[in-house]
Amino acid sequence: MTHPDPPVAEGAHNCESERSRVAKAAGVVGLATLLSRIFGFLRDVVVAAFFGAGFATDAFFVAFRIPNLLRSILAEGSLTIAFVPVYTQYLKGRSQGSAVKLVNVAVTLLSIVLSLVTVIGIIFSPWIVKIIAFGFGEDPAKYELTVFLTRLMFPYIFFMSLVALSMGILNSLRHFATPALSPVLLNISIIASAFFLRGFFKEPVTALAIGVLAGGFLQLAMQIPALWGRGVRFKPDFHFNHPGVKKIGFLMLPALFGAAVYQINIFVGTLLASFLPGGSVSYLYYADRIVQLPLGIFALAVGTASLPSFSEQAARGDYDELKQTISFSLRIILFVTIPCMVAFIILRIPIISVLFQHGRFDAASTLYTAEALFFYTLGLWAFSGTRVLVSAFYALQDTKTPVKIAFFAFIVNVIASIMLMYPLKHGGLALAVSIASSVNMTILVLILQKKIGSFLDKKFFRSAARGVIISIVMGAAMIAAMQCAGWNPESPFSARLFTLIAALVSGGVVFFIFSLSFEEGEMRTLMRMVKRKLRRRNP
Repeated sequence: MTHPDPPVAEGAHNCESERSRVAKAAGVVGLATLLSRIFGFLRDVVVAAFFGAGFATDAFFVAFRIPNLLRSILAEGSLTIAFVPVYTQYLKGRSQGSAVKLVNVAVTLLSIVLSLVTVIGIIFSPWIVKIIAFGFGEDPAKYELTVFLTRLMFPYIFFMSLVALSMGILNSLRHFATPALSPVLLNISIIASAFFLRGFFKEPVTALAIGVLAGGFLQLAMQIPALWGRGVRFKPDFHFNHPGVKKIGFLMLPALFGAAVYQINIFVGTLLASFLPGGSVSYLYYADRIVQLPLGIFALAVGTASLPSFSEQAARGDYDELKQTISFSLRIILFVTIPCMVAFIILRIPIISVLFQHGRFDAASTLYTAEALFFYTLGLWAFSGTRVLVSAFYALQDTKTPVKIAFFAFIVNVIASIMLMYPLKHGGLALAVSIASSVNMTILVLILQKKIGSFLDKKFFRSAARGVIISIVMGAAMIAAMQCAGWNPESPFSARLFTLIAALVSGGVVFFIFSLSFEEGEMRTLMRMVKRKLRRRNP
């Protein structure tokens, strides 16, 4: 049965309502992720202070990236974004029993697959490390430590993949807070292990691996009350020929590579960094952690919040509304990403100095890490936008296109890394990631516009232009504040902290004031949404 097109006013109301839902959900995820990132930085400060940047931390970061990469590809990178569109269809168009059965079959099958992956990973860890960090083979002690830590942490993928499936279920039911908050437990677990367990092992860095494993278990346990509160209780169901599960598998298989292109590019950098001077892996890791702050708080938040909305609009075939929601999501991301890029470029040394320059992390490590941060920052806009665009393709149940584009970007990254790693050292590897991600983002935009029509409207370009202008003014205010405060990398920690805070506050105030000066700016849009929410709570 067909229905007549809705009146324009109703369509505009629906679009505005969907934007509000996306913005509200993004706010919930963003705030929860901000808390997680704060604990994440505390974790990195603790690790840097206790273990520095060298032999042991290189081994740990490589070992942790192996199960973490699998988590990104198998779980959050493909499972969640393949599961949400299909599950949404079952929730909206079928009986509740059908949706429950889909969940139970998916959980049962995933548990079996994850058990096999974990066992295989533990057995083949020596060969995996040789592939991922071939250069470590020249140092037998570092190689053996990396293999040991990899085996110890491999079960982490089991817990985190089930967390990702739980996240897909809860997000489809429009509950975002619990999955977004759960990484806090991982960071607390690692911090506690560093403080209290490092003295119990011959190699103290083993304590960090124990913390990772415990954190994975705690994150999964945290999802259970939220699922039960919404009537979702996992039960074994071995009907693996379920059509919904087959559809999820069809969407998921090609996405195992395509949806995680950023993580794979970072991993290529780790492999090549193992051939560079000691500490290169750690410099890239710490710089990536800083870049992940806006990515996690805003890009991931908007991508996570928009996927259910994209899926509903695609399921209805309402492409006009879908294009407006995509444009709105990208505008919100650029509204934050552009000033973040300017701030990171200007304040890269003060940021790293304040966050990490303690204990064994010295001034030289700060400069090397700042170099990596500069080159990563150049691709921040692409890292952020790609998350939204991939979600749009998945909402349309098209996984092949992102895979093809991601593979091309991967080749670009490998070629650029090899060309840049010797003249620019670890900085060249970071720059290669930014180049590849920019290529990936650009091609995604061009193909998606051919698929559904142009979604980069006048509002988008006006927003981007405003963001650039405001960010330049903000950057000038930050530079002036640093000069007035007298930045000196050799100053005591308190003086460096004061200068960084002064620059951030000055830039933030300028950014806020200038953003409000534009009548159609994103700041006013967000504030109107907040005011409407407050009026509904206080009639």
